[in-house]
Amino acid sequence: MEIGVDSFAAILPDPATGRFPSAAGRMADLIEEVEVADRAGLDVFGIGEHHRAEFLDSAPAIILAAAAARTSRIRLTSAVTVLSAADPVRVFQEFATLDLIAKGRAEIVVGRGSFGEAFPLFGLDTRAYDELFAEKLDLFLKLGETTHLTWEGRFRPALQGQGIFPRPHQPRLPLWVGVGGTPQSFARAGALGLPLMIAIIGGTFERFRPLVDLYRETGIRAGHSPDRLTVGVHAMGFVGETDAAAKDAFFPGWAHLTGIVGRERGWPPPTRQQFEAMASPDGAFLIGEPATVVAKMLHADQALGGVSRITFQMSTASLEPAAMRRSIELLGAEVAPTIRETRTKNELAS
Repeated sequence: MEIGVDSFAAILPDPATGRFPSAAGRMADLIEEVEVADRAGLDVFGIGEHHRAEFLDSAPAIILAAAAARTSRIRLTSAVTVLSAADPVRVFQEFATLDLIAKGRAEIVVGRGSFGEAFPLFGLDTRAYDELFAEKLDLFLKLGETTHLTWEGRFRPALQGQGIFPRPHQPRLPLWVGVGGTPQSFARAGALGLPLMIAIIGGTFERFRPLVDLYRETGIRAGHSPDRLTVGVHAMGFVGETDAAAKDAFFPGWAHLTGIVGRERGWPPPTRQQFEAMASPDGAFLIGEPATVVAKMLHADQALGGVSRITFQMSTASLEPAAMRRSIELLGAEVAPTIRETRTKNELAS
């Protein structure tokens, strides 16, 4: 199992003073987090994409390129790229350039996005939410197959054999499809035989099993090998010295951001009781001391019928930069080796 970190470059106010850190300072902390993850031996670091005041990640490829110049081993990916609201040609060029800088360590996770701000920002109609994604994903996949492409669609001017440059360092840029809870999205990824990255930001892991089964069944019916139908999980997560320390570091930022989104969507204010339930053994938050986190990751793996990658969305704990760095170190030094050893033993036993 690959293990990594995802960040939305959240910029949060100090709960005592209400003051925000500088954007430049928060960005410097983020790049340092990627460096720590690289040194800790983690497999992947992802940067999200949002177009909101609470986040600094509207241009993830630029952040990843800065991280590529200061790391040597860790794979660098988006988490996710809102392909529906972007020009696939430009996105391909950006990530191909990133791949050259990173010498073959770039990946991309594409999705429709869970926020709608990008659509009016770039002059797109949200009523075509799914059609935009389907067409642009088709174009992006074809861009990886040929340098000079002839293509025509509804939402972008046609390509008539123009060259698309640069080409990535890797023969093909690895691509995952990011999904939430829509069955159509799981089925589409399966039909295309593409790796699946599931955003599980609440509830339980078990409730996603029918959707994962749909993904795998659709992929096999489409003629894809089960080996290609890999599943990843993006979950809220944070590792601390103790369960209490991990939860106390994570809760303030989570409550702040969840409260903002909740007010926009008509949800009741988040409570500590809700948070504790999701951080409990049955909940989907991977938060606690190393042993607690290991147990929950193994539970997620079993509940979903086998997981190839788990990434921790821990940027809501960014109010405490030292705790963030320590969490990444614990994830690499104590959680990841135990997970890999346990998985190897289980595979040998079977």
